[in-house]
Amino acid sequence: MNEEQQHRPRSEGRVSSKDISGVLKGWDYEPGALNVRKVAGSDGSPKLQMRIDLGLLQMELTGRPDGHRPHGCESLLDYFETQLADHKKKAGVEVGFHLTPSQCQSLREEASQYYQRYLSLFVLEDFAGVVRDTQRNLRVLDLCAQFADDEQDRLVLEQYRPYITMMNVRARASIFFKQERYAEALAIIEEGLVEIKEFFERFGQDTGFEHSNEVRVLKRFAREIKRKLPVDPLAKLRRKLKRAIKDERYEEAAKLRDQIAELESADIPGAEEDAGI
Repeated sequence: MNEEQQHRPRSEGRVSSKDISGVLKGWDYEPGALNVRKVAGSDGSPKLQMRIDLGLLQMELTGRPDGHRPHGCESLLDYFETQLADHKKKAGVEVGFHLTPSQCQSLREEASQYYQRYLSLFVLEDFAGVVRDTQRNLRVLDLCAQFADDEQDRLVLEQYRPYITMMNVRARASIFFKQERYAEALAIIEEGLVEIKEFFERFGQDTGFEHSNEVRVLKRFAREIKRKLPVDPLAKLRRKLKRAIKDERYEEAAKLRDQIAELESADIPGAEEDAGI
């Protein structure tokens, strides 16, 4: 062995570089923006990447985002739900099942992974994935609220329920919106608003609904959906009539009243509802 060989690093030429600079090249971090993309993984399955200031987060598209299978289950939540089912089968009741503070902490940490993923999926308009992950995180809230030993663990996640509900509702409504099924999308939004209102009422925060950012987001989406709905001819004429009377254009108002009466007598679908019957 010559002198050059003796002083050459043993890893030279045998270990590939783990520097991720090449992966990030051309994909700059943008403060305030959520930059995500799907890439092909080395195992042949697609991966989800989120650009952060010091690098990136890479997540699996299905299962637990970090790819782990705790206790051989898809997630810790699935493991504890299985434990609960086994307990109920043996005892006949759910009483006696509980979650320790350490277990609740682990569930919260796991839920944070799913939160990062459903945010990324929403940006990519993978709304079915958002629905899946938000529903999953709502199950975490329900499990901890019912079975946590410590009161703090039962309550700490509840502050996020309006937000997770809002994201779930937006994703479900967006699926119908993309299919141009606007009435169904609007119905989902309205149901979600009722659910969030009931949450605030349950905790004695009636005014919280009025000031909720989640409510504002859903109402804004509802207005966007309504603009896509077919215009009701009777409702349109009534709005014109109201403006004509306000502006003292009485001759025009009389003609509009005649048109409204004619449409109502023609038994147009929806006319009775609009007339307040």
